[in-house]
Amino acid sequence: MSISERDARSVWHPYTRHFDAPKFPVITGASGSYLHLETGEKILDGISSWWVNTHGHSHPFILNKLQDAAQEMQQVMFAGFTHPRAVELAERILALYGRGQGKAFFSDNGSTAVEVALKMAFQYWQNQGKRKCKLIAFHGSYHGDTFGAMAVSARGLFNEPFWPFLFEVQFIPSPIKGQAGVLSELSKLYALHGDEIAGIIFEPMVQGAGGMIFHDAELLNSVLSFVKERNGLIIVDEVMTGFGRTGKLFGSHHLQVPPDIACLSKGLTGGMLPLGLTLAADKVFAAFNSPELSRALLHGHSFTGNVLSSAVALASLELLLQDDTTENIRRISSSQREFSQRASHPLFHNVRSLGTLVAMEVGSGDGTYASPLKESLHQYFFERKILLRPLGNTLYVLPPYCVTDDELNYVHESILQLPRKLNL
Repeated sequence: MSISERDARSVWHPYTRHFDAPKFPVITGASGSYLHLETGEKILDGISSWWVNTHGHSHPFILNKLQDAAQEMQQVMFAGFTHPRAVELAERILALYGRGQGKAFFSDNGSTAVEVALKMAFQYWQNQGKRKCKLIAFHGSYHGDTFGAMAVSARGLFNEPFWPFLFEVQFIPSPIKGQAGVLSELSKLYALHGDEIAGIIFEPMVQGAGGMIFHDAELLNSVLSFVKERNGLIIVDEVMTGFGRTGKLFGSHHLQVPPDIACLSKGLTGGMLPLGLTLAADKVFAAFNSPELSRALLHGHSFTGNVLSSAVALASLELLLQDDTTENIRRISSSQREFSQRASHPLFHNVRSLGTLVAMEVGSGDGTYASPLKESLHQYFFERKILLRPLGNTLYVLPPYCVTDDELNYVHESILQLPRKLNL
């Protein structure tokens, strides 16, 4: 029995309707920009394997650091103990982020980093004797699949079975160019619920899984200033936008208003191992720094502060700060921007780029995640040995930083060669 057949018998995959799912291709290895199939073919990874792989697969520098760490220690409980790599990672991330954060809380992935941020935000107010139980989020937002993260995500296909169990969130329009009404909506919201609002959570500059929605920096700054002036907490979800993806080290570096809490994951470890970090400003930590145990953040995971994950995150950061990586980010950003300006096709709408990301809508039908066009587009590119996984009819390219000009040009030209009709 083949690996695909055994998989079909025993594995439940994420985001998959198994009723009519085909047998999945088997990946037996990966290196650089490519995934290796059991057939011996190579697939160009145009989306960094769900945005996690920043420097390329099986990067030797990160692998060596992983091996060094594994020979010393693999895991130690982080409640009541610490270890050098976690401390160094916290110090380096806080210094790099540089927006007033003073403490780093470790977790396991992007969704749990958001979950920790939400618990920090609500308990921050509770520890001060104030009941503020409402958060603001943007229409179309997506922050993860754990319950708190689902609650601050747009209500839709992903979380409909769980609506009765999600806490109330106030959604306002995304601050896209020309959407000036967002400020009046925010003003009305505060007039009705101002005393109950704990803060706002958002992805800075780009709403990723929500359809690669680009924010207008000036308008977003106005929204954040409005919330900040009313003492609301600013929570940024940098799970997708961190580590150079937007052309700056972090998405919030495009903004003037600093966050109180920041969530990091995905590219944090260069795609090698799971890890999440939630960064908190000193004022947030101060609200928990009490002799009363009930005021502590009583949250943790078995693998919190994992030694190996911390080691590869440090290695990935070291690569990120090298001149070669800076040049690669600049080069890719320039290529994506140039492509967005020449991507003429009767089916393309709203072609846009920011940093190493380019995105567009294909066709004019259902733009939701359930769009049948998603699978047709995915298959079209897979046949050309490219991995692109559209968000509904939103097609995007977000490659690892090791991608060459020729590889990226091949992806661009394959996009331009899409058929003029939707029956791919």
